[in-house]
Amino acid sequence: MTEDALWPRASSWLIPDDSKADIGVFGVPAHKTSISKTSAHKTPVAIRKALQRYSTYNWTRRVDIRSITATDFGDVRSPDSPEGEARTSALANEVAAKTKLAIALGGDNSVTFAAARGTFGGDLSGAGLITLDAHHDLRDGISNGSPVRRLIEAGLNPRRIVQIGIADFSNSPEYAQRAQDLGIHVIPRSELRKRSIEDIWAEAISIAGAGGAGIHVDFDVDVCDRAEVPACPAAAPGGISADELRQFAYLAGWSSLVKSLDITEIDATKDAPDDRTIRLAALLILEAAAGLATR
Repeated sequence: MTEDALWPRASSWLIPDDSKADIGVFGVPAHKTSISKTSAHKTPVAIRKALQRYSTYNWTRRVDIRSITATDFGDVRSPDSPEGEARTSALANEVAAKTKLAIALGGDNSVTFAAARGTFGGDLSGAGLITLDAHHDLRDGISNGSPVRRLIEAGLNPRRIVQIGIADFSNSPEYAQRAQDLGIHVIPRSELRKRSIEDIWAEAISIAGAGGAGIHVDFDVDVCDRAEVPACPAAAPGGISADELRQFAYLAGWSSLVKSLDITEIDATKDAPDDRTIRLAALLILEAAAGLATR
């Protein structure tokens, strides 16, 4: 690529380091417990590489994210085993302690469990969770379909969980009933057709943040329309748009109650030739950074 001193690349903004910064990024290349076969373990590296496609300037907000610092803490080794999940939680805890916003790059959606648990040091009693996801993720067992259930079993109050983007024909009635019985607050895909992003986000923050300890946000990218995210195996036609997901990422970074977020369920090897899904994931990092820069 041609370099231009007046067009700094976002990839140069993210510095490999493990010291204190405003934002800390780390990779969790989990894939072995996925319900469907995936090469999501190759995604964290691909997302980092995609950052070189973008600048550091958010034109709409008139903010250059070079005004804040960002460090890359590297990848968790073999995150799929119980020992690997412990390593993920330990790194998430370290990143959360050293930064204002920790960003975990999956990997499949199983990483949400260890990343959120680590953010709060294992004490989930006052924490909240917001998921941008087509699915409830309340399945039994250990997989990319179970992180929300596992967090509840680990102490997260289900009444401080908000699920945005739950899709039609992507969940069973049994798991929908489980979500209702637990008291999880669901804002389905259909609601986003009638209400503003800001209104929905304000509702989610008020519920998830009620415990006072902070919020973890799960960006399961299969919440988007399949045409926009071909690298997400479980994405369906009619999901939310890439632009809507980017708006949520900005608001997550802007919200002081949000301590950490993850970006999951992308199989980099299944992307379109234009890398549209991976490029969206990179933009989610940048939008969250712009939000943090404008807090």
